[in-house]
Amino acid sequence: MFELLPSYYVPLVALLWGIVIGSFLNVYIYRFHTGKSIAGSSHCLSCQTPLRWYELFPLVSYLGLRGKCRTCSARIPSRYFWVELVTALLFLLVVLTVTDFWLWPLLAFLMATLVVIAVYDLYHFVIPDGFVYTLVVVAVIYGTYEFYQSASWLMLLERSGAALIGFGFFAGLWTYSKGRWIGFGDAKLAIPLGFLVGLGGVFSMLVLSFWIGTVISLGVIMFQQLKKRGQLHLQLGGSGLTIKSEVPFAPFLILGFLCVFFLHIDVLAFFSYAFY
Repeated sequence: MFELLPSYYVPLVALLWGIVIGSFLNVYIYRFHTGKSIAGSSHCLSCQTPLRWYELFPLVSYLGLRGKCRTCSARIPSRYFWVELVTALLFLLVVLTVTDFWLWPLLAFLMATLVVIAVYDLYHFVIPDGFVYTLVVVAVIYGTYEFYQSASWLMLLERSGAALIGFGFFAGLWTYSKGRWIGFGDAKLAIPLGFLVGLGGVFSMLVLSFWIGTVISLGVIMFQQLKKRGQLHLQLGGSGLTIKSEVPFAPFLILGFLCVFFLHIDVLAFFSYAFY
């Protein structure tokens, strides 16, 4: 279907669509559970001045305005830029790594949902159940499509087992720590993500999520110490990040999932290569 198109066409379209969808996600994240309509006009969060058409171009407008409101010079949250950029890169990742183009729309929707979950958890320390239910529906559609392709009941059984393992692991941590180590929302999030990576990938997803979380958290703490500013732009628990701070885990779990689902990183293979 795409063989007659220039080689750069599909990745370019994926990037552009990702930028546009990322811009919509910013609006959705900001107005979710606020009672505000998604269809409302965009405006400065500080002075409420409506944005003009040339201030609404994703990525470009933020850079052109240097991250500040044209009217009152209030700082525009950098989240708007990063959500658009990350969504675009994830859409690009889908078309570059998945050969079955029938799955592209479904996986693009999956990426958009994961971006919303990660950002919402970063800012509010909670994963709304509606987002998890959405991922469950995506996982079911994905599993149904794979079953249609392979007619393998064993495949569905293994994916279901992976979902239970992911949930059971985090639910166990949540129960043992009485919610101090991990949130129950993370356990629920592991159900669709575990199903998607399957039995062969769920272990790697769990291990990588903790590795990534440790590296990023320690990196942030070191950055704070070097800069001597005490607080980051993104505040966790109302203060700068410390070794005892509560850290939203969903972004790390999602990064672990992406590493396994798209890049097929196998932690067990890494250990085998490193020690044998």
